[in-house]
Amino acid sequence: MTGKGTPIRQVLGKSKMLLGLLEGLPTMLKGEVAMFKMKPEMHYGEVDCPVSPPSSFPQEDELHFEIEMIDFSKVKVVGDDFGVIKKVVNEGLGWESPREPYEVKARISAKTGNGKVILSHTEEPYCFTFGKSEVPKGLEMGMGTMAQEEKAVIYVTNEYLTESPLMSLIEDLDEVHFEVELVHFTQVRDMLGDGRLIKRRLHDGKGEFPMDCPLHDSLLRVHYKGMLLNEEKKVFYDTRVDNDGQPLEFSSGEGLVPEGFEMCVRLMLPGEIALVTCPPDYAYDKFQRPANVPEGAHIQWEIELLGFEMPKDWTGMDFPSIMGEAEKIRNTGNRLFKEGKFELSKAKYEKVLREFNHVNPQDDEEGKVFADTRNLLNLNLAACYLKLGECKKSIEYCNKVLDINPAHAKALYRRGMAYMTDGDFEEAKNDFEKMMKVDKSSEPDATAALQKLKQKKQEFEKKARKQFKGLFDKKPGEIADVGTQDTEERGTSENQNQRKDDQEDSDGIEEEALLQNAANAPRVGLFSRLWPTGKRLFSALGLQRCTIL
Repeated sequence: MTGKGTPIRQVLGKSKMLLGLLEGLPTMLKGEVAMFKMKPEMHYGEVDCPVSPPSSFPQEDELHFEIEMIDFSKVKVVGDDFGVIKKVVNEGLGWESPREPYEVKARISAKTGNGKVILSHTEEPYCFTFGKSEVPKGLEMGMGTMAQEEKAVIYVTNEYLTESPLMSLIEDLDEVHFEVELVHFTQVRDMLGDGRLIKRRLHDGKGEFPMDCPLHDSLLRVHYKGMLLNEEKKVFYDTRVDNDGQPLEFSSGEGLVPEGFEMCVRLMLPGEIALVTCPPDYAYDKFQRPANVPEGAHIQWEIELLGFEMPKDWTGMDFPSIMGEAEKIRNTGNRLFKEGKFELSKAKYEKVLREFNHVNPQDDEEGKVFADTRNLLNLNLAACYLKLGECKKSIEYCNKVLDINPAHAKALYRRGMAYMTDGDFEEAKNDFEKMMKVDKSSEPDATAALQKLKQKKQEFEKKARKQFKGLFDKKPGEIADVGTQDTEERGTSENQNQRKDDQEDSDGIEEEALLQNAANAPRVGLFSRLWPTGKRLFSALGLQRCTIL
């Protein structure tokens, strides 16, 4: 109790308090009244005492403190300034807590510090959306640490008692005690963070989120109903009607369903039913569109995850079985690459390489098969990174192959493509010329690449001359402009001797596509190559042209 007769709350190990109280309070029982006699070094006379004493306090004398332990309990400090503190009355279920934009149902009552009731929603639960300022800020902060069916008392100081539909502001209140029972919350997830792709759980599934979700590539079984997001909400497909009542089965991570659909299913529990609202670019604008779905349509899916099967565990499998599984996954990656789904393709190749870390060939023959397959996977990844515009990563994966076999023609070709795309013409030329020397059969590919390299280098030099024309011819005080490359100018000449056949090499990636990719890559201006930091600086300032005095 303070001198005013009002109980004060202290949090051991958190609150600023006298050293004597810090050591003495843990020895007290609930309801006990005790007298503490403290020497100066245990109260305000302590060196660097965290509590400032009243000016009239005799800091150098022994002081007697009469303490009544009204109650104690385990609490959670929600706000660093002790503006929000939660005391758990009954533990809840699971570990998940509500967060924006979850829908929450809770029984709430509120009292002042002296016990006066100022609010009661104990009969009918109060429903609100988390993050919409529909309850006082401090109450929402405390509820954000609660589990489902948990009961707690949340102490909120006036700094966190904001205006809300739940209760109006009351003047002269230092603190409000909210008694809360978190009855239920509905998981609502903003999948993209911009409000366009929303997953709303309609029916809880079985298991713990997210440990029991199909986060990894799995075989999934779902029932779903697809609707156009308009006034009529016309159903365009229902597996229970249009698929003879059979669920849809698909393997995740293979681009077999729209991206927004798969993103949400991966965060579902078996038995869960969810309502998904999806924008066109994550629905059917980038996927095979059903005939009765117009272009640019916003979609709503009601999805039920019936169950899923995890991928095969390679532990205990013999070498031929392991390599068979690896080849299946690699072939899936090749299909995704041809469909232009480079991120998904990359994920497949990376998955096999991770599994290869635990594979130990038993003889020379198995070792050769294993090494050859690993080389193909590294080259597949090099092709993916080249398509994604990450030339340095592409070069890195080519080097993994060339470190073992410096005369690997395909690795030289891929690295040359990456160097050319990155504007390193000399390194690209070296790789293409070496490629011809080590493998005569690769001469057509190397010749076409060298021709394209020559063309691209000429275009670069032409634009460099144009960019810097007159830059150093000006008299002192005159201004010359250094422009970025003319984005409207594109090289139109094509290599007439380029091979017309699109034969695939042994890793399943078409070299023709990579050559075209290098030819169409954005050119790097000479000014940017001489001063890369300058390019980033001017771009950050919103300047695409640099004026030099």
